[in-house]
Amino acid sequence: MTTPDPSINVLGTALESCSTDPVTGFFRDGHCNTCTEDAGSHTVCAVMTAEFLAYSKYVGNDLSTPIPAYRFAGLKPGDRWCLCAARFLQAHDEGCAPKVRLEATHQRALDIVPLAVLRQHQEDDLPF
Repeated sequence: MTTPDPSINVLGTALESCSTDPVTGFFRDGHCNTCTEDAGSHTVCAVMTAEFLAYSKYVGNDLSTPIPAYRFAGLKPGDRWCLCAARFLQAHDEGCAPKVRLEATHQRALDIVPLAVLRQHQEDDLPF
């Protein structure tokens, strides 16, 4: 049985929901929870943009095309999605990272993405 890591966000508080429409997360529970089996570290709650979706498709991860067999409608700008931390960092390095909801980004994202980088892309204007 897979045991999730503690549900703590990058701010050190309880992990908030990222999205239930579409349902996201490694566990498909709407949260960016993770565990040792989550090799992709689906821990960054990202707000999709047209630019990021085009970039992701270009680098081989098409998130916008529906896949009915998996009940996946495809993502559109404005949707929130638990993104792989390494893909987020790659997009940041390429200048097309999406916005991030820090309260819904799992603390394990910090294993890959520095908090300062996440804060550069935060969705809300929160005090540091």
